[in-house]
Amino acid sequence: MDWNRVEGNWKQFKGKVKEQWGKLTDDDLDQIAGKRDQLEGKIQERYGLATDRAKSDVDDWYGHQTW
Repeated sequence: MDWNRVEGNWKQFKGKVKEQWGKLTDDDLDQIAGKRDQLEGKIQERYGLATDRAKSDVDDWYGHQTW
């Protein structure tokens, strides 16, 4: 599955993202609006991670979602 599913159903996924990355605020999640690159950027910013690590963490999270 591609990321479009997350983007299209962002309201449902916001809770799952918040569970995984609790440092993200509701404002962050509204600003991200399902955009993967923005999610990775906010994770980098809030957790102080390198770009590659944030991308890898999002990949891992996405791969473990049940559809």
